[in-house]
Amino acid sequence: MSEYVGLGLFALLGSVVVAGMLTAAIVLGPKLRFSEKLEPFECGERQLVSPYQRFSVKFYLVAVLFILFDIEVVFLYPWAVVFRDLGWFGFVEMGLFIVVLAAALVYAWMKGALDWS
Repeated sequence: MSEYVGLGLFALLGSVVVAGMLTAAIVLGPKLRFSEKLEPFECGERQLVSPYQRFSVKFYLVAVLFILFDIEVVFLYPWAVVFRDLGWFGFVEMGLFIVVLAAALVYAWMKGALDWS
């Protein structure tokens, strides 16, 4: 159990710092509230559209696809770092990975998942 004492102290110290900062923000923070201050900030301009408007599901689909492909492309970096150590086996495996990734992108494209209109 003695190995976890440092971790416990670190968690306790972190909790104390978070609680202290929240308390300081509540106690020392500004208390004035007026309608102009409570409006959403949009680059110093008056708001053009409501912040509560609904977005199309296609927007979220494109966002999810971007995150999915972005995370999968991140796996290319470690492969490139150890490329010579893996030899032909690593080359073939990564080739299959890229083919599957490209096939998924083509499928999403053909289904119209990347269309904004």
